[in-house]
Amino acid sequence: MMVVGSPEQTETALLAGEVACPHCSAPLHPHGHARTRTVRGLGQEWVTVQPRRARCGGCRRTQVLLPAALTLRRADTVEVIGTALAAKAAGNGYRTIAAGMGRPVSTVRRWFRRVPEKHVHWLYEQAVKHAFDLNPDMLFRPKEWPSLLGWSLNILAGAALAFNRLASTELPPWTVIGYFTRGNLLSPPVRT
Repeated sequence: MMVVGSPEQTETALLAGEVACPHCSAPLHPHGHARTRTVRGLGQEWVTVQPRRARCGGCRRTQVLLPAALTLRRADTVEVIGTALAAKAAGNGYRTIAAGMGRPVSTVRRWFRRVPEKHVHWLYEQAVKHAFDLNPDMLFRPKEWPSLLGWSLNILAGAALAFNRLASTELPPWTVIGYFTRGNLLSPPVRT
């Protein structure tokens, strides 16, 4: 699975043979589509996508090209989950957040459990890496937050805005953050 910022631009690059396999660096080629997914956006919005599938010309492995606006194995968009995490970082409880977003309390609580301290540190590392690459000045005086999660999301948001400015794009900030975190805004489930 590969996370892509813009499915349209990725499709063009894929057809031109400009997307490399993450395993062997040979070009990927179109190979149909993955199953259609319908996920919840903010409010009453629903998002339906059918991610592109690609096959490597070298090692023959297949990849699903997941749009960065979606998260791995979740029924909500990055924007929804990110908004809930930002509310948590601001000090709101999961019941209040769930009621405000129209989501089940159990869903929001499960999201928060998928962000243990170890994953928050990983988010912070991603934030600093991308911020430093795009605009190191934003790391000198980021907004004060009472938690590392808040710091991480704040720096990721700044890096997303810097990315849009430098790339002359208008991708939603949460989509860029989804790209920066490679679809892992929440930590992946532990496999047993």
